[in-house]
Amino acid sequence: MDLRGPALRGLLKGPRRLMAAAAAVVVLAGAGTWTAVASDAAPPVHRSDRVMAMADGTRIDTSYFTGGSTGRRPAVLLGHGFGGSKDDVRRQAEDLARDGYAVLTWSARGFGHSRGKIGLNDPKHEVADVSRLIDWLAKQPQVRLDKPGDPRVGVAGGSYGGAISLLAAGYDRRVDAIAPAVTYWNLADALFPDGVFKKLWAGVFFNTGGGCARFEPALCRMYDRVAESGTPDAAARKLLEERSPSAVADRIKVPTLLVQGQTDSLFTLAQADAAEKAIRANGAPVDVDWIAGGHDGGDMESSRVQGRVTAWFDRYLKGEKSADTGPAFRITRTGGVDSTDGAAQLRGASTDAYPGLRDHRRTIALTGGRQHVVNPAGASPPGVSALPGLGGSGGLAQLSALGVGVSLDFPGQYAKFDSAPLPRDLRITGSPTVTAHVTSTSEDAVLFGKVYDVGPDGTRQVLPSQLVAPLRVTGAKNGKDVTIALPAIDHEVQKGHRLRLVLASTDLGYASPAAPATYTVTVQGRLSVPTAPAVTTAAAPLPAWVWWLPLAGAVAALALLLTGRRRTTAPAPAPELADVPLQITDLSKRYARSADRYAVRELSFRVEKGQVLGLLGPNGAGKTTTLRMLMGLITPDGGEIRVFGHAIRPGAPVLSRVGAFVEGAGFLPHLSGRENLELYWRATGRPAGDAHLDEALQIAGLGDALARAVRTYSQGMRQRLAIAQAMLGLPDLLILDEPTNGLDPPQIREMREVMIRYAAGGRTVIVSSHLLAEVEQSCTHLVVMDHGRLVQAGPVREIVGSGDTLLVGTGTAVAEPIVEKVAALPGVDSAVRTEDGLLVRLEPGGTAERLVVELVRLEVPVASVGPHRRLEDAFLTLIGGAP
Repeated sequence: MDLRGPALRGLLKGPRRLMAAAAAVVVLAGAGTWTAVASDAAPPVHRSDRVMAMADGTRIDTSYFTGGSTGRRPAVLLGHGFGGSKDDVRRQAEDLARDGYAVLTWSARGFGHSRGKIGLNDPKHEVADVSRLIDWLAKQPQVRLDKPGDPRVGVAGGSYGGAISLLAAGYDRRVDAIAPAVTYWNLADALFPDGVFKKLWAGVFFNTGGGCARFEPALCRMYDRVAESGTPDAAARKLLEERSPSAVADRIKVPTLLVQGQTDSLFTLAQADAAEKAIRANGAPVDVDWIAGGHDGGDMESSRVQGRVTAWFDRYLKGEKSADTGPAFRITRTGGVDSTDGAAQLRGASTDAYPGLRDHRRTIALTGGRQHVVNPAGASPPGVSALPGLGGSGGLAQLSALGVGVSLDFPGQYAKFDSAPLPRDLRITGSPTVTAHVTSTSEDAVLFGKVYDVGPDGTRQVLPSQLVAPLRVTGAKNGKDVTIALPAIDHEVQKGHRLRLVLASTDLGYASPAAPATYTVTVQGRLSVPTAPAVTTAAAPLPAWVWWLPLAGAVAALALLLTGRRRTTAPAPAPELADVPLQITDLSKRYARSADRYAVRELSFRVEKGQVLGLLGPNGAGKTTTLRMLMGLITPDGGEIRVFGHAIRPGAPVLSRVGAFVEGAGFLPHLSGRENLELYWRATGRPAGDAHLDEALQIAGLGDALARAVRTYSQGMRQRLAIAQAMLGLPDLLILDEPTNGLDPPQIREMREVMIRYAAGGRTVIVSSHLLAEVEQSCTHLVVMDHGRLVQAGPVREIVGSGDTLLVGTGTAVAEPIVEKVAALPGVDSAVRTEDGLLVRLEPGGTAERLVVELVRLEVPVASVGPHRRLEDAFLTLIGGAP
């Protein structure tokens, strides 16, 4: 969930304090390995991988990072997001280690190579595991201690990992500072807001976790019960609340940096607001940062946020009082589109005190009168706001931030109330509220409140961040006044625009009553809008060179006239490459925070039609960075990528010819496979006829399973459905990142056939995989990378065919004495008898020609001689060792 993202991977009668003096963590014998992580410009970082046994025997996979500095230092625990693993935070761990921290990462139960059932941060399991890891840190010679058994330690993480940092601070007094990001305070409120089931996100949760069986049984039963009824019950709320930081609100008393996403329909800004109020009431310092991204997409501002987290720990773990931790409250605001690359322009606004969600309210009159709203039978068709699972490809919320309206309300299923055109610009910062009177023909009513920004002509409307506020009105049959807290946003409404309050009966992301009903809605009073005027954008001081700008402009203009060169915002298409699916030339991308550390450096290769190209390399080779640049998700620092002759940049039209499967898709478990694909294609806004749905499904080979609910699918079927989703529209270039993850051998064979069938039609497939034997069987060509550079590229047969091992085919079986004589020949290292003849390994300097001469002399019946080497052998030879 990057979720994309995004994306998120027993009952207690009361919260209990975990004892810090519990028995020490057991390190499994032989599980530790040390690795040096280094680059030309940065000091080395040492990584030790260990599998640790927790109190109940569950094995947890960990990595421990330390820099080259001597002496004791503070420690940091880094948690990962839901559905991920410790590998997702490796780069941040390395950077923190270089900054003078001892860093421990781990894969939570049920993820990565760790064992156990997923408990959604169960205090008895996942939270207890963190205390065990702190026990282990206290025994490391590199870690600073406040007292014996008590290390100086901070905890950070995003989403699932963010919640564990809050919980760790509440359950273990040894935690000294935390920096949770895009996470929840009360998981019951997040998944059951105001008594309404957030069915799409809940489905994504359980599918990303690998299915219900991967979770603790109590969670699995709870999900099945709520998903079937569509209504959360008291027991479900209790179960999730006991696993929420809010359960230990009065115990979290450490400095806390709360980073929350504005484009997030899963964990809204209200979650961070509740956390801020509780932790500040305990007397701890709290800063709040609203970033431009979230589980629904947008810019996660990773580099800036990581810098702020480091500064936070510098101050509260290292004790550096001069560390600049930033303002008490900061918002990232979108200020239009960069014409050079199509990216949203971001700017920061801040204030020295967190204003909350209801600061400096302004009331606005609404018109509309009494209106009737129909809840259709089965709550279908539903309205559309956010679409969980699409965040990784940009997200609907990002389109909303750029002024593109993508929401959908069906006539008759909503009431609308409009303001007059605004006489001046209005900045909404926080959660608007409104009081309405609701009457229903049924006992309960479910409504979805949202505030649109409507343009002067009345036809263009934008739903800020694609957020809605669900509301369950109990006892509505007799009529009831309700106050609706609308979604917290930061959005500027321009002069002449109007605000439109919509109360709808359905929303795709939530469960509405299946029984038909009619609601009568009337707004009582005015819309109350928070403005937070103290939040301002600081004017940046003009650098000295600005005063020379006119002269510099004149010089530049003269140079252009003399050279006849002209700048353009995008390179012109290259006609000679119009039929070439991909050409990468001198591609480079630097690591964040360093001008000399490269993720990809001077990479060049070309892919032709009909090829299945395998992208290989050890961890950190730059494969993922290359794919992200190829898909226009990040911008190169140098070189270029051309797809069918067109230069790639974010939003490039030629990307419509590219399909990608990079992260597991979040399917809706109760819809069929076909319905999931049809819904996804409708969300793209492209004509239904362009989907080529039947052709994609035929290639994927799902057969009759398409009519079944996705929740009944095996892992292999889900993978093939995800590949089919990537193939919708039959893109000319298909990119697959680890498509066989989690599949058994028969399923892997089926996936291989899918890729080969797709390329057989003249299209091109690029697959990144760590299964070398599978790549050898399914790919026609290879690109091998290491440390960001190209090691070798070419047909598989050429790369595998070179080597020092030869297979000698013989017409008859070779006697053992002859085998011994062959092994003793000059230039031969070893000889082994096989069913087909002899397998001969040559010494350095040995040649096939000389071997054949000697075999003839020994009267060996030579029928054929050829190279014999697996791709694994070739790969290890090319990169100089184990990946």
